Amino acid sequence: QVQLVESGGGLVQAGGSLRLSCAASRIITNINTMGWYRRRPGKQRELVASIANARTVNYAESVKGRFTISRDNAKNTLYLQMNSLKPEDTAVYYCNIWAGLNYWGQGTQVTVSS
Repeated sequence: QVQLVESGGGLVQAGGSLRLSCAASRIITNINTMGWYRRRPGKQRELVASIANARTVNYAESVKGRFTISRDNAKNTLYLQMNSLKPEDTAVYYCNIWAGLNYWGQGTQVTVSS
């Protein structure tokens, strides 16, 4: 059973930065898509950023130009660099890997104060 463990969340002031990491417990083969989702207070979970087929990157309009998704295959790790954070980015962030099976992390809280 593969486990995804997120880290890097926390409390930051508006305009600040955080980098989230998502480490897989073992190598996952046949990955189709890797991504970050978030659930903001009172809202449904939404896609923040994704990498499909190891090359196609997609961002939610609300984070374009501020967030960057990347992966380190050697470390089985997915990252989300978040810059110019806004209070509306406050959410629980989840990593996801789709490889025939759907893997989810437990989530990491990001709180942006104004």
